[in-house]
Amino acid sequence: MRTTKKAYKTYIALAAAATLFAACSKNESRSAIKVGILHSMTGAMAHSEIPVIEAERMAVEEINKSGGVLGRQIEIVLEDGESNPDVFAKKARKLLTEDKVRTIFGCWTSASRKAVLPVLEDEDIFGLLWYPLQYEGLEASPNIMYMGAAPNQQAVPAVEYCEAEFGDRMFIIGSDYIFPRTVGKTARRFMEYLGGECAGEYYVDMDCDDFSGIIEQIQESKPDWILNALNGESNKAFFRQLNEADILAGEIPVMSLSVSESEINYIGAAYLEGHYVVWNYLQSVQSAQNQSFIERYKNFSGPGKAIGDPMEAGYMAVYLWAAACEKAGSFDVEDVRIASKGMNVDAPEGTVTVDGENQHLYKKVRVGRINAGGLIDEIWESERAVKPDPYLSTYIWAKGL
Repeated sequence: MRTTKKAYKTYIALAAAATLFAACSKNESRSAIKVGILHSMTGAMAHSEIPVIEAERMAVEEINKSGGVLGRQIEIVLEDGESNPDVFAKKARKLLTEDKVRTIFGCWTSASRKAVLPVLEDEDIFGLLWYPLQYEGLEASPNIMYMGAAPNQQAVPAVEYCEAEFGDRMFIIGSDYIFPRTVGKTARRFMEYLGGECAGEYYVDMDCDDFSGIIEQIQESKPDWILNALNGESNKAFFRQLNEADILAGEIPVMSLSVSESEINYIGAAYLEGHYVVWNYLQSVQSAQNQSFIERYKNFSGPGKAIGDPMEAGYMAVYLWAAACEKAGSFDVEDVRIASKGMNVDAPEGTVTVDGENQHLYKKVRVGRINAGGLIDEIWESERAVKPDPYLSTYIWAKGL
């Protein structure tokens, strides 16, 4: 009899536990799934990164309105990286360990990405970052999905285009951190391969506002064109002082790697007119997909705001993550990462495909010229989407670099 009572009590306890577990599971299935958005809202990079936040928020809102991901709504946990790599690392750790987000959309500079990477790769954390920017390459982490251009999808085509169109004397200017310096080295070596030369090469602090000495060097060296790898607020001072020195686009054109439509209004279209950019997305892309994207963004954020490549990449990243979760039937980092391999998404820039070997995207390359209205006219486009080559192995092998 005692045994029977004991067994009965055990059964009741197990039944109660099962009921509680089922209730918790039901509540879990209905609760929101947290994602982190980690960009600079203050500091030198705020003008560039805040528009990316808006685009990512728009994607989340659209997905939530259509039913969410795996039946769950997305909840954003927003953090400010303060344009400081150390703060980015600290906030990434907070998002993953305290807020328990399932993934992070964020960063702009390579310095911020490099600071966040060890946090993502910590075996006790193992997070996944969706990075929306073009970058210098030489990296392929399983903990990062690279939504922007690899060097063979931006920097190398920029040099090829400018050497053919403007001449073989290049001048390099950039911010003093890993992306501009690595891109500068790549561009210099590639220019030498093409038979050209680098007439000057300078790197400055992110918040530099005095380019008088560099502009004197430009005037003295008389390059055919300038490769610009400045990021953030320093672009405003550089282009304005270049204009004040009467170095105009018709005389020495500038090819910029980090000036998109969303930065033009801040810098001033009058100072940028006639200069060049190279991206994978331009607001002027002629497609029904892009026109719909532009209209939805204006409704979401207000009329008059331009859309740049990093914004489109951030927007697309949220949709890629959601699609990978649905395919995997899971929010687990490893499941999502594996499910994303080979995925296609019809993005505003065109169809992009995740390269399963390196988690970068096949993307078209576009060269544009800035017009008086502050938009970018597309003047060249690659014939097809270019396979990402973050280590430039194809160029090193084929061209002997």
